[in-house]
Amino acid sequence: MMTRRDLLARLLTLAAWGVLSPAALYTPLAEAKGKAGRKPFSKAWLIEEAKRLSRKPFDPPKEKLPAWIANLDWDDYQSIRFKTKHSIWAKQDLPFQARLFHLGLFFKHPVEIYEVVHGVAEPIEYSTDLFEFGSKLERPRKVGDIGFAGFRVNAEPDFERDMFAFLGASYFRAVGGTKQYGLSARGLAVDTGLPRPEEFPEFRRFWLERPSPKAEFVTIHALLDSPSVTGAYTFEVNPGDTTVMEIEAHLFPRESIERIGIAPLTSMYQHGENDRRVSDDFRPEIHDSDGLALWAGTDEWIWRPLVNSPVVRVNSFVDNNPKGFGLLQRDRNFDHYLDDGANYHLRPSAWVEPLDGWGRGAVQLVEIPTADETFDNIVVFWSPEELFQPGQERVFKYRLHWGEPPVSSRAAKVVATRIGAGGIPGQKNRIPSRKFVIDFEGGRLSDLPETAKVEPIITTSRGQIKEPAARPLRGTNAWRCNFDLISDGSEPVDLRCYLRDELGALTETWLYQWTPAA
Repeated sequence: MMTRRDLLARLLTLAAWGVLSPAALYTPLAEAKGKAGRKPFSKAWLIEEAKRLSRKPFDPPKEKLPAWIANLDWDDYQSIRFKTKHSIWAKQDLPFQARLFHLGLFFKHPVEIYEVVHGVAEPIEYSTDLFEFGSKLERPRKVGDIGFAGFRVNAEPDFERDMFAFLGASYFRAVGGTKQYGLSARGLAVDTGLPRPEEFPEFRRFWLERPSPKAEFVTIHALLDSPSVTGAYTFEVNPGDTTVMEIEAHLFPRESIERIGIAPLTSMYQHGENDRRVSDDFRPEIHDSDGLALWAGTDEWIWRPLVNSPVVRVNSFVDNNPKGFGLLQRDRNFDHYLDDGANYHLRPSAWVEPLDGWGRGAVQLVEIPTADETFDNIVVFWSPEELFQPGQERVFKYRLHWGEPPVSSRAAKVVATRIGAGGIPGQKNRIPSRKFVIDFEGGRLSDLPETAKVEPIITTSRGQIKEPAARPLRGTNAWRCNFDLISDGSEPVDLRCYLRDELGALTETWLYQWTPAA
């Protein structure tokens, strides 16, 4: 007698051979909702499911959590610990393990999590037996399947520290070789930086494919949903000194979207060498990332130091088929942070590598004021020029590198940006000005003799540039460029600088937006 599982496996085999279309295996949510247990699963099915949902009105997630969960405070939530002996795949002695996050505190929308084995998905049901609870936390003896907040994955040989995690809306993050968390990524950004509340799409369901005993990567699938768009996502995650995620996103707009953000990254910048507006702290610098790096379709490399802006600020870097962009933590010197708890000098960088032509659009950088290092105030993403319209399917493929970027400019890089009062020490500065000091290091520049003729190329959108100069910084391999800016108003000033010699550009391009004091 053929069992239900045998039948599902047979159907999946026929689909793989092309005898059946993936749609033949498709079971709408409305039908599947009441069916407990195993269900067939494939990537093609997930894409069809996202497409189907996009044709229906948005059904917002319910916040009907039991009172004992809804009322958890910070200490209560922190007292809940997943029991590692119940880790997914622990009993199979596989190279990866998955562990679950409990609902509560900021995480009030449950997600469904499935394990996929040979094309068959089985739900992972909630049980209080999976968790340890603080002694002061009162809970009922019987609790139904309330779902989970998210999950994290660990990889051999270190099952004690995370490799990556998905938790809250469409947020996820990963570590590199330092095993230190820092900035985050999102599945999608919608209307970020516009003069109205942005929309936060959510991953509503996850499918975790059971890896083989010798697997070098783990595969995660996710269904994204929001009022304006649905999406089917696949993540292939490879551990290492740099954690690499290969991501494929199929997006289906429910309605027209003014600003869509592909491959969004979210980070924190409170203060650093270039911006001390909010710096009443014993630590010289506080940030998860110190700059935006771009590798343009024209092959130009750009470095834009981050700023804790006094107002919400959006900058667009127009491009055609960008080769990559990311939020980096270039400064790895502990003495520049003096924080052995947060370990900002160990925070990973994140680099987005498009795998297919993304066409025309812009890398958009959003900087938001913050006085608190626990608040992420930096967002960057790719915004396509072609608007998203209902009925479309838009596909984006990219790699996300956590750790150090896989590529870098062969030219000298910006290693520091500093800003202060203009003029010459000891002389009265009759015209108010600001001095900008930029240090470059690497490439041909570091091999030049001190007598080399190096020219700074500096442009400004407004005001005047005075006393531009470039010289070797003695005792180091760096060269320093400095100039004074005399502004002519209170509007933001866009600055651009690079160094060159008779053979051409010696450095990447430094960009900065400076806002004069009112």
